Amino acid sequence: MSVLLPPALVLSLDVLRCPTCRTRRLHPERGALRCPAGHTFDIARHGYAGLLTGTRATSGDDAAMAQARDRFLATGMYAPIREVAARLASDAVPAQATVLDVGCGTGYYLAGVLDQLPDARGLGLDTSVRALRSAARAHERAAAASWDVFRPFPLADGTADVVLDVFAPRNPAEFHRVLRPTGRLIVVRPTGRHLAELRGRLPWMVAIDPAKEQRLHRALDPFFEAAVTEQLEYPARLTGLDAVDLVAMTPSARHLSRADLSDDGLLPEQVTVSVLVTAYRPR
Repeated sequence: MSVLLPPALVLSLDVLRCPTCRTRRLHPERGALRCPAGHTFDIARHGYAGLLTGTRATSGDDAAMAQARDRFLATGMYAPIREVAARLASDAVPAQATVLDVGCGTGYYLAGVLDQLPDARGLGLDTSVRALRSAARAHERAAAASWDVFRPFPLADGTADVVLDVFAPRNPAEFHRVLRPTGRLIVVRPTGRHLAELRGRLPWMVAIDPAKEQRLHRALDPFFEAAVTEQLEYPARLTGLDAVDLVAMTPSARHLSRADLSDDGLLPEQVTVSVLVTAYRPR
């Protein structure tokens, strides 16, 4: 049985390009996307396009991580981050913008930007099949497709008004290629104080590299200049289940099990959320 093409994916067809040919457009055919050369990509029954083929992706949230992320983000504890990212993304872009979220996860941040831009369309890219199931339902104007950030994006040159990168890997050259000259790159990353209370009690959690900012600037500087940076820091109170989900949705989850977190005294009742949000202009 063929799968109906999701309306949000129809909105993004003009910017998509065949991942194999790199230049040919994709068109819908019998529940799939096909290019004129015959390369075909399935539409999953959950609504996302399966564009990633060949070599396996570098990483991606498994089902447990994606489910934990869904639950934690639903608490609203990261809503202030979404609000700042959405505000900076919506500044100086047209109302009918195209928003690309690279490493979109469950689509939480992309949905926040689209709420601020009622005439915009969005496309989320991620390697995690489980996360893409949520991303394809995150917003009525948000499409989702499987893709690896470290490979050339299946998008035409200069088609995005906003590129979002929230707690995700980066590909500066591709960000620059797909952005319009008037577009904006929005990068959200943690400071050294982010979740410090949690890291202090769980030494196996993935550490934040103190040279992270310097490496970010070196990587982006050939392609972008910073327009504005905002630091957001606030305390967040956690229930025991919230704390477990907060750990379980991060790469640290690969180093422990839920049983490791069963000690009531192990997890803090409050953590510091501390991030930097920068809007960059293409050079």
